[in-house]
Amino acid sequence: MKLNNPKPLLFQSDFDGTITVEDISFLILDEFAKGDWRSILEDYKSSRITVGEFNKRAFALVNEQQTILEDYVINNYQLRPGFKELVEFCAYHSIRFVIISNGLDFYIRAILKHMQMENVQVYSAKTVFGNRHLETEYCSPDGNPIDDGFKESYSRFFIASGYDIIYAGNGASDAPAARLARHAFATDSLKVKMKELGKDFYPFQNLYEI
Repeated sequence: MKLNNPKPLLFQSDFDGTITVEDISFLILDEFAKGDWRSILEDYKSSRITVGEFNKRAFALVNEQQTILEDYVINNYQLRPGFKELVEFCAYHSIRFVIISNGLDFYIRAILKHMQMENVQVYSAKTVFGNRHLETEYCSPDGNPIDDGFKESYSRFFIASGYDIIYAGNGASDAPAARLARHAFATDSLKVKMKELGKDFYPFQNLYEI
């Protein structure tokens, strides 16, 4: 991948399953959901509901204090090797690094704080604690609620703002954004989806390979 680019570069990264090894939302739901959240996941995987609807329904099954959830996350998360070095590489080469995630803001922030990387920009689902369960909402770059296409909406916003995008992701939900990137890095099911779309990509298993 060549870095001599006429436009400013922005590295847009997914979080769950890309920066982390596992999906942190799933870890939380497995441990704390009071009900069958995986049937809701199947509805999402089958495209019967949007990612926004999945989060609303699945996390409505969770009634726990934020500090308890954060402690659980900190004690159980695993990162793909090379995350900190990737962020430092981007900073050195004046590449803006941004996390755009379908995950929840509170646990992403907790992990970044644990790593002493709070300055990393993050756009993700907003979480409200209270009302006997977690409530989640996505907002588009213009501040309006959005139920689907969250990552792609930010990719299009960044491109319209003059950036060329470098993208890294792991899932089928990353494909609409990854296909817009000048350079895409893919692992797991995103590799399959990019092949289906006929889009070029660089495969990776750890973040040192990016």
